[in-house]
Amino acid sequence: MPEEEVGFVTHYFGHIPAAAIKLSKPVKSGDKIHIKGHTTDFEWTITQMQVDHKDVTEAKKGASIGIKVAEKCREHDKVFKVTP
Repeated sequence: MPEEEVGFVTHYFGHIPAAAIKLSKPVKSGDKIHIKGHTTDFEWTITQMQVDHKDVTEAKKGASIGIKVAEKCREHDKVFKVTP
């Protein structure tokens, strides 16, 4: 499946578990993403997303978003949007 880089992880919150992501391209709820780094490699569908602690369904380029994730990820891991 083709992938397009849409951002990178800026912080991981282990107690939630959630990731803060700085976007270089827009994303929306329902998008399937692939988070890949030195020791990270998993796919996840965005079910809930926040910007400034407010739930949103879409986020534009340049936004910093928070999403819940299934696995641990690390700062600087790349985030790709998976397109069918």
